[in-house]
Amino acid sequence: MSRIKDTFRSLHAGGEGGLIAYVTAGDPDPTMTPKIAGEFIQGGADIVEIGIPFSDPIADGPTIQAAATRALKTGVTPRSVLEMAREIRSKFETPLVILTYYNPIFRMGLEDFFARAQDCGIDGIVVPDLPIEEAEEYEKKAEKYSIDTIFLAAPSTSPARLQRIVEHTSGFLYLVSLYGTTGAREELENSTVQLIEEVVPYTRNRTSLAVGFGISKPEHVKAIIGSGADAAIVGSAFVRKIEQNLNHRERMLIEIRELTEKLKEATNH
Repeated sequence: MSRIKDTFRSLHAGGEGGLIAYVTAGDPDPTMTPKIAGEFIQGGADIVEIGIPFSDPIADGPTIQAAATRALKTGVTPRSVLEMAREIRSKFETPLVILTYYNPIFRMGLEDFFARAQDCGIDGIVVPDLPIEEAEEYEKKAEKYSIDTIFLAAPSTSPARLQRIVEHTSGFLYLVSLYGTTGAREELENSTVQLIEEVVPYTRNRTSLAVGFGISKPEHVKAIIGSGADAAIVGSAFVRKIEQNLNHRERMLIEIRELTEKLKEATNH
């Protein structure tokens, strides 16, 4: 059983929802990424999602785009991101997920990428711009190296296509909660709750359901878990804490830990 699946099994047994916390690797600099991940984990995050910065992040809003720009200026590469993950893995058993666009994987080569990812302790991969119809070779390599293939579904995904995605995803299904790009929202849209309720019958007893995009507050997390999702994914709210404290690193870590604790507390049923 994978670390991700085992984590969700433990959460279900304890009557909890999960918190997946995201950081763009290399933002504000490569030395901080393992420290930020450590604050996530010690603050209660159940899974850490590490973004490989990319020059054309089509699914990301301004906050994460700016983080990618800051990270790329430090010279971060896909290989160095995996080494950051290795450092995190050396200290924690928490599942680690890489989020990347397909181009960096293609440039490195599937075999090399998955071999390095496994060696560095990666448990799952999310590729927002890889459609299920073109993922056959990718899935084979992931299975070879025992890495979960986490596919995405969106509000526009048809029932037939959703069924197919659920059949291929492993670890969890990443449900994009709204149209548009990533970014913290003040209010959780009613359509998000409705979407979760529509998708749950497809994932029940098949895979775990994690919901992302626009989630930034404890009340958002509470509503998402209460609607039937297994986990909430929070990214921009954490990245914004980094952006607000670029010249105050200790305060940055304290605020990240505090936000993690508040969001995790909201996952209790």
